[in-house]
Amino acid sequence: MDDDNNIMNFINGEWRNSETLEYLNVVNPATQEILGKVPLSTINDIEAASQAAYKAYHEWRRIPPTERVQYLFKLKSLMEANFDNLARTITMECGKTFDEARGEIKRAIENIEVACGIPILLQGYFSEDIASGIDEFMIRQPVGVASVIAPFNFPGMIPFWFMPYALACGNTYIVKPSERVPLTMQKVFKLIEQVGFPEGVINLVNGAKVAVDAILDHPYIKAISMVGSTPIAKYIYSRAAANGKRAQCQGGAKNLSIVMPDADREMTTRVIADSAFGSAGQRCLATSLVLTVGEARDWFPDMICDNAAKRVVGYGLNPDVEMGPVITPQSKERIENIIEQGSKEGAKILVDGRGTVVEGYEQGNFIGPTLLGNVPTDGFVFKTEIFGPVLGMTHVIDIEEAISLINNHEYGNMACIFTSNGESARKFRYETEAGNIGVNIGVAAPMAFFPFSGWKESFFGVLHGQGRDAVEFFTQEKVVIERWPKEWTRKF
Repeated sequence: MDDDNNIMNFINGEWRNSETLEYLNVVNPATQEILGKVPLSTINDIEAASQAAYKAYHEWRRIPPTERVQYLFKLKSLMEANFDNLARTITMECGKTFDEARGEIKRAIENIEVACGIPILLQGYFSEDIASGIDEFMIRQPVGVASVIAPFNFPGMIPFWFMPYALACGNTYIVKPSERVPLTMQKVFKLIEQVGFPEGVINLVNGAKVAVDAILDHPYIKAISMVGSTPIAKYIYSRAAANGKRAQCQGGAKNLSIVMPDADREMTTRVIADSAFGSAGQRCLATSLVLTVGEARDWFPDMICDNAAKRVVGYGLNPDVEMGPVITPQSKERIENIIEQGSKEGAKILVDGRGTVVEGYEQGNFIGPTLLGNVPTDGFVFKTEIFGPVLGMTHVIDIEEAISLINNHEYGNMACIFTSNGESARKFRYETEAGNIGVNIGVAAPMAFFPFSGWKESFFGVLHGQGRDAVEFFTQEKVVIERWPKEWTRKF
């Protein structure tokens, strides 16, 4: 594949054009430049990838784990050598700043590093003499062919929550990137081609719903990983389960943060602003609501509004820019409509990012940081994942009321508290119903050796991405109970 505009599938160790006649433009959200055309691959394309992965699986699983990870070590080295090139591509197709994109690639590489520990992570356990002369042990074996259905907001990182672990455990793999941002995986797979994985071990198929449904229905594909909105997560989880597949589906989020009166003012303001407005709010760990407790309302709203108003919005490749555009014009329109709806519900617009125009990029999908005060707890803004640079604020009397609001919310991806009081922090950590908890942290993103958790409507499944959870997800346990009577062994 010589032309970045020619987006192709990678199946059985070679680049292939899809047989489809349907293509979508890949558009830079800051400039509206067309970066390429992505094929909306057909059922036959998924069939070819599944056949290749299934054929490769039977040999790949027999390669010792210590040898399988050598391919991952080489991929890690290549990604480090192409670090800025990959990050630049993320900024161009996704819109986030260059520094944010570099952080994303760093997290992808960290997951490769953890997966390289598979010779230890894959170990089972053994019990001798469970009865006289009988031993019992558990071993882990791969599930077969696995696949990821990836979102647009982290085109470089999220496939790596799953892919390196699946490969290290002896599975073969199919990556289906978001049709909005396929270029990052094109470049990653150029590096994968250089690594020289055996044919069919790792495959790339671009596409949209037709490709997704084909993945969910194909009998060779045994495990599905997915990140996206809650309605789509429910759909994928239920269809995968109906077809007898294991699935881990990360859904939507409405991440609340509590600001206590004793919080460090400067740090709290800076960290929450970075959480709410980083990546233009298009991440599942963005703080979207702040609950000010007691006297915190006397200082936090003014300080966060000042921070938001000063944030530099523009094209993410420009070094002074702190926040890029949202992904599409439709997303921009939807977010602006939600801001207006919030105002009609009684929220006060303290900083209005609508109508933001960036000189030289007048056609970009820009929305400035937006602050809504007095957000009603029974309103649309409080309940809905906006997925944009909009931060709502609501005042509560005490920490008990704040925790109750968090626990009664349908989402449970992340919750944070800002305080200098250890008792408040422990109470929050102990009682709050969310999968990722931050204490004086704005983005409680787990390291690669911890699971990326999620509760309630934010996750469907049992085992999460990353770390030991990923190893368990991509393996099935086999228990062996073994006896060798002496009279039998004497015959040999």
